[in-house]
Amino acid sequence: MGTFIYKIATTFVLHILLVIALSLSFSGVMSLGINYGQVANNLPPPAKVLELLTSLKVTKTRIYDTSPGVLTAFANSNVEIIVTIENQMLPQLMDPQQALQWVTTHIKPYYPATRITGIAVGNEVFTDDDSSSFVTYLVPAMVSIHSALAQLGLDTYIKVSTPSSLAVLENSYPPSAGTFKTEVNTVILQLLKFLQSTNAPFWINAYPYFAYKGDPTRVSLDYVLFNPNTGMIDPYTKLRYDNMLYAQVDAIIFAMARMGFSNIEVRVSETGWPSKGDPNELGATVENAATFNRNLLRRQLGNEGTPLRPNMRLEVYLFALFNEDMKPGPTSERNYGLFQPDMTMAYNVGLSTLASTTTTATSSTPSSASISLTSSASSHKVKN
Repeated sequence: MGTFIYKIATTFVLHILLVIALSLSFSGVMSLGINYGQVANNLPPPAKVLELLTSLKVTKTRIYDTSPGVLTAFANSNVEIIVTIENQMLPQLMDPQQALQWVTTHIKPYYPATRITGIAVGNEVFTDDDSSSFVTYLVPAMVSIHSALAQLGLDTYIKVSTPSSLAVLENSYPPSAGTFKTEVNTVILQLLKFLQSTNAPFWINAYPYFAYKGDPTRVSLDYVLFNPNTGMIDPYTKLRYDNMLYAQVDAIIFAMARMGFSNIEVRVSETGWPSKGDPNELGATVENAATFNRNLLRRQLGNEGTPLRPNMRLEVYLFALFNEDMKPGPTSERNYGLFQPDMTMAYNVGLSTLASTTTTATSSTPSSASISLTSSASSHKVKN
């Protein structure tokens, strides 16, 4: 009897959370970004990169530093840019004076000519083995950076957040069971309070590719590639998911709601698919990369939200613009780009065509394979 009552109570709570999440949704315009990594020795100059983005009608990008060359080249353009503070800078930037000096040096000279809209404080700080010692510095550094922006009158225009990997979740299946790892709860709570108080989004780096690579017998390829498939239904919310990325995002929304935060927007700061990999990197092919990105772009053109927030369009940043030949790790790490460094296409996702049309995706044969929503929460990308 106790178990039955518990299940009823759990279902009731989850439905309440669902109603809250749905009530906070809103309509928006199509938004697509591309991450512009530069861990390579053969990339075109920033001015040429801007020309490429403009030709593709891409109006949002993110870089992994505050490169003066990029920020200068992107001045007086239509491209919004998110800059990144490296993880090792966090201890220093806890100091309000150091943070003010950083903003004065790295942001103020370029804004507003360069449309800086966000500062990513660190990258995957919670789950990066090389930077686990930086976790305690994260939120204080974010607070100091935001205070510096406020002091200079820039806090209304530039949001401060931090991208996290899916490994920050303890549970992600089904989405309604989403919970953060116990060991990071204290810092996550501080982070969520900060994001709510500054009206900033929660950024997540989410890669369905890792779930497929890790368990291809249980995870349907069509499900992770956004191809037509039978999907899965969350047993508690009864919501249907036809792709893993949306399920991963909704797991984050539920995890935040469990901690008392139901009105924070979730944005995908990185997602993508490698076009080449090592022999043990199953699924890393040109065909799969093209399919994933093409289907995701079509979803973006439809201004789609997730099943939990269907009217709140999901902002997504693709990873990445270029293949980067100096990135460490497996072969896949150097092959996430839509383009080669010489600006030829690594494969054709029809980005320029898609940018000027809202045609729906062409049908492909649905898979009869059953769907597993395992989000591979323990797997995450090697950092840029």
